[in-house]
Amino acid sequence: MFHGKKVVVVMPAYNAARTIEQTYREIPLDLVDEVVVTDDASSDETVEVAKRLNLRTLVHQKNRGYGGNQKTCYTEALRLGADVVVMLHPDYQYTPALLPAMIGMITDGPFDAVLGSRVLGGRARAGGMPLYKYVANRVLTATQNLLCGAKLSEYHTGYRAFSREVLEALPLLENSDDFVFDNQMLAQILYHDFEIGEVSCPAAYFEEASSINFQRSVRYGFGVLGVSCQLFLQRRGLGRFSIFSPDGRRLETAPAPTAAAATS
Repeated sequence: MFHGKKVVVVMPAYNAARTIEQTYREIPLDLVDEVVVTDDASSDETVEVAKRLNLRTLVHQKNRGYGGNQKTCYTEALRLGADVVVMLHPDYQYTPALLPAMIGMITDGPFDAVLGSRVLGGRARAGGMPLYKYVANRVLTATQNLLCGAKLSEYHTGYRAFSREVLEALPLLENSDDFVFDNQMLAQILYHDFEIGEVSCPAAYFEEASSINFQRSVRYGFGVLGVSCQLFLQRRGLGRFSIFSPDGRRLETAPAPTAAAATS
């Protein structure tokens, strides 16, 4: 518990056997009530390592994609009764040392969601972000801020914390199972007028850190611009999209029947 709030860290995993233990060991467990690993049909020993660490581990028998994996993460966190949910990638690209700050920004307000920004503070390139990714990040972010009416330093970080209210309010099951899920979620948060905070986050780029190739990066770029255009049109009554629908499909929120580790 942190200030009376239950905190759950979720780690959407895919072939993270070499880094998941290092990531887990640096989580401040005095603040975190539970750590959940959802494995997206990894071909390495990710599940075995997670179970050896006695982590609650859910396993996809077939790969569902990055967005599909997050849907499993957040569903399980809500079932566990989480008040605050933090997504931490198990590839050690983002430091767990920021968890206290991100959790506190939600439990003590005024934020409903917090992003660990690699750009805020100007350290992205120093952390090894490739030049083409940095330039694409800045161009996309500037365009997205214009379309979304926001002032975020970046839309593309995978280090995020959310209040329970956010996860229950958003029709997350309407979102893609691919990488664009992250941006759809941010667009939904902005559409619902939730408060977003940011904290400067050093990020490391190395062989074991997850990344998508150039071709998928291009597809992702067009995808996130499409999401921002949808938000722009939705707000002005020029379009109606399922990801913003008040009747859109939401995550299950019933509490888990037991606290035993689960595998599915």
